[in-house]
Amino acid sequence: MLPNVDPAILEALGLEATSSKMVSHGGSSFASSFKLTTSKDGQELAFFVKTGTGADAEVMFRGEHASLNAIHDAVPSFCPRSYAHGTLKTSSGKYFLVTDFLELGSSAPGGSGLSLAAKLAKLHTTPAPVPTGFDKPMFGFPVPTCCGATEQDNSWKESWADFYANNRLRSVLKTGICNNGQDKDLSTLVEKVASAVVPRLLGDNHLKGVTPVVIHGDLWSGNHGRGRIAGKGGVEEVVYDPSSVYGHSEYELGIMRMFGGFEGSFWREYEQLVPKSEPAEEWEDRLALYELYHHLNHFALFGGGYRNGAMSIMKRLISKYG
Repeated sequence: MLPNVDPAILEALGLEATSSKMVSHGGSSFASSFKLTTSKDGQELAFFVKTGTGADAEVMFRGEHASLNAIHDAVPSFCPRSYAHGTLKTSSGKYFLVTDFLELGSSAPGGSGLSLAAKLAKLHTTPAPVPTGFDKPMFGFPVPTCCGATEQDNSWKESWADFYANNRLRSVLKTGICNNGQDKDLSTLVEKVASAVVPRLLGDNHLKGVTPVVIHGDLWSGNHGRGRIAGKGGVEEVVYDPSSVYGHSEYELGIMRMFGGFEGSFWREYEQLVPKSEPAEEWEDRLALYELYHHLNHFALFGGGYRNGAMSIMKRLISKYG
C-alpha cells in the first residue's frame, strides 16, 4: 500500500488525503496501476490510477483520457469515464491518469443487457463532433494517441484516404525505420499501397457514405471484457485502453480480424446493425488494408515476423489494385 496519494490526484478529484488510499492493482509494460479508494460526501468511491515516467507517458495518458471520454460520450456504459490526467507533484517527471474503476469479472445484475455488437454499432453510428476551427466533422482526433507505444499523428484531414495514407501508413513506416533501421523493400511497398491502393479502395469518389465516427482504435480481444463500471449498475460489455480516432467504422475491424477472439455471432449481429460500406464486394480487401497498419505497427514495436505479414498483405493488394 502506498502511504500517500499524490496531491495532484487529490486536487484533480477534489478528495481529502485522510480518506484516500491507493494499492497496486494490475500493471503493464508501459505504466504502473493502482486502485484508489476514498470517501466523499459520505459515499464510498473507487478509481483506477495509472502512472508513468517521461514525455511518452504524458502523451499516452492525454490520448487515453480523450479517447475514453469520446467513447463514453457516445455510449456511456461501454467504457470507464476518465476524470483527470496530469503531472504528479511529488515525483519528478511522472504523470498520472485517473478513470472509473472497472471491476472485471463482475456478475452484478441490472446491467443494460446490450451486446458487444450492439454497443460497437452504436459507437460506429454516432457522428463525430465538429472540431474547433472547422465547420463540419473531420477525420482525426483532438490530440495524439498511442497504439501500444507508437505515438499517432491525428491531425485533422477532410479526406479519409488522405488521413489513412499519411497519418497511418506513411507515419508508422517512419516509426518502424526509426526503431528497426532502413528497409528498402518494405518502404517501397508501403509507398505503393499509400499512393495507389489507398486511393483506389478508400478514395472519396469511390468509397460511399463514409463519415467520421468514434473508433476505439486498438480493439483486440485483450482490450474487451465484461465488468461493472464505477460500482454502479450491473455487469456490462466493456472496452478499455483505447487509441481513438474519428474515422471510417470499418477501420476498427482490421485489428479485430487480425487477432481473432470475436465469435461468429458478434460478426453476424454487427453486420446487421452496421452494413458493409459500398462497394460491399471490396469489404475483405478494405479490412486487409486496415489490418496492414497493425502489422506495420507491431513490426515497428516488436520486429520479427510481423514484417512478413505486412509484406504478404501489401503484395496481394498491389497485385489486385496497384
